[in-house]
Amino acid sequence: MAVRQGSVTNPVPRLGAIAVVISEGHVLLAQRRNPPDAGLWGFPGGHVELGETALAAAARELLEETGVIAAPVDYITNIDVIGRDAGGQTTLHYLLVAVLCDYVSGTPCAADDVEDAAWFPFEQVRRGDLPMSDRVASVLNQAIALRR
Repeated sequence: MAVRQGSVTNPVPRLGAIAVVISEGHVLLAQRRNPPDAGLWGFPGGHVELGETALAAAARELLEETGVIAAPVDYITNIDVIGRDAGGQTTLHYLLVAVLCDYVSGTPCAADDVEDAAWFPFEQVRRGDLPMSDRVASVLNQAIALRR
């Protein structure tokens, strides 16, 4: 889940989209390069641009970060990401829109602001075998339920 920190003196909520791509018992995850989730695995994604739908942003960010092409299908859920400093002041606020995407083509290759990108078996993610961003396993379970 890509989240970039905004201005600490005047934080503004931002909209982001994450691509949840599942295929043949696997889910595509990206390892973040930048804070706040540097080193953690999560869904590829990033900012929604002005005039762009969250569905389109998820597919665009997926391609930019992993080289994988997928077709956005439906909204899964929303995730609030709120960061606070030691004094409790809000330093960042993102609303991430999780988008279910159908895999089309491509081999995961890290690009843009990710260190690595790869397919992982559902069970490995559910067990928490990877250092992951918050709610990755629960969002994966929601995506799988939408597919049934």
